[in-house]
Amino acid sequence: MESLSCLVLKPSPPTRLFFPPRIPQMALPGSTFGFPPSMDYQLPITTAKLALKPIRASTSTVPTTPSTTSTVASSPTAASTKKALVPIGFGTEEMEAVILVDVLRRAGAEVTVASVEPQLEVHASGGTKLVADTRISTCSDRVFDLVALPGGMPGSAQLRDCEILKKITSKQAEEKRLYGGISTAPAVTLLPWGLLKRKRTTCHPAFFDRLPTFWAVKSNIQVSGELTTSQGPGTSFLFALALVEQLFGESVAREIGELLFMHSADDKPRKEEFNKVDWAVSHTPRVLVPVANGSEEIEIVTIVDILRRAKVDVVVASVEKSVKILASQGVKIIADKLIGDAAGSIYDLIILPQGGVAGTGQLQKSRILKKLLKEQDAAGRMLGAVCSSPTVLHKHGLLKEKKATAHPSAITELSNPVDGPKVVIDGKLITSMGLATVSDFALAIVSKFFGHARARSVAEGLVFEYPRS
Repeated sequence: MESLSCLVLKPSPPTRLFFPPRIPQMALPGSTFGFPPSMDYQLPITTAKLALKPIRASTSTVPTTPSTTSTVASSPTAASTKKALVPIGFGTEEMEAVILVDVLRRAGAEVTVASVEPQLEVHASGGTKLVADTRISTCSDRVFDLVALPGGMPGSAQLRDCEILKKITSKQAEEKRLYGGISTAPAVTLLPWGLLKRKRTTCHPAFFDRLPTFWAVKSNIQVSGELTTSQGPGTSFLFALALVEQLFGESVAREIGELLFMHSADDKPRKEEFNKVDWAVSHTPRVLVPVANGSEEIEIVTIVDILRRAKVDVVVASVEKSVKILASQGVKIIADKLIGDAAGSIYDLIILPQGGVAGTGQLQKSRILKKLLKEQDAAGRMLGAVCSSPTVLHKHGLLKEKKATAHPSAITELSNPVDGPKVVIDGKLITSMGLATVSDFALAIVSKFFGHARARSVAEGLVFEYPRS
């Protein structure tokens, strides 16, 4: 039996961060990437822009379910795979962990998700259940090119109190290999370990006052030698891409950014609404998110995390025979229940995340889900879909005369497509291009249910740029 030297704390309810001090926004410079390898570099405080870009398919070095969006950029370093460690614990912020793992794997990195808990299954800060690849004890003698810590509370404290992880990360810093942390991790985990000494650092605004004043930097991304830090869930894509660039080079980072619909010069509208109707309900909104093997983990986790932050009652239901889902980039997620068990309830909104070739097929083939969707439409309740999943609604005859958007590979299949906005709302239907645009998608839902002020406060907790009006 393996011996664990991590201090196991009695679980307490995860702490969610909602109202940090607002930091002024600035525009990105002309080049999104291009970090000098051995000197400080910071990206100003802004949020990555998202753009519609042609997708170049390529071969993945990670075994995944085929997907229109799970391609991994080819790279000259493919022959010598870079190895990355992403540790998770009770209360880890799921958006930060999953986006980091997803983006690194797309770039061709061999990513190990390691639990610092006695068990592999970890309850993240927003209630998402993630399953690690291994326990941290199996990683103590391995050499990694990168150790990257997601934030979240009490997740960062759980990481901090794990002696094995402390030794791994300290050795990483001593041997001048890449390491980093996002959100609460720099202040709560890396600082007590003494790994921020003489390093310019950023972190979540709510924890900024814990950093040494002289070395604290208010920026989305701060690269200081081997250390990279970032502010929160809303900057997770920038954090992951900064690490991709340092591992694989600027061209790979730029390609992955395009695959994710991120671009500094993007001027696409955030959303466009047609046939405006009121979505407000007199009770806590109830939302169903059906998932399948091959579903896109970024989309599942981002939508669920943001809606739960807004106090929406979200149920994640598997259309497979098991609640255990293997997502498109190999992240293992445990749904709340099976679709058959979820079918007995009424939902104000049903959202279909992207499912790739296999996943979307499973969503489309599910007879229970088809019945739910048709009943939802007949009752005049809300429907949503992202990436390629609007085609599922289309094939079930639920997009009649409705304007919608979708992933570029799927938008031509729609009868009334809108090409341009990240999010399109038509009456009680909401659709999105997917991937990095799902933050806007989820916040648009929050705005429709609760109003703009609630959406903006959630966005501030994410450190995600959102319009004041």
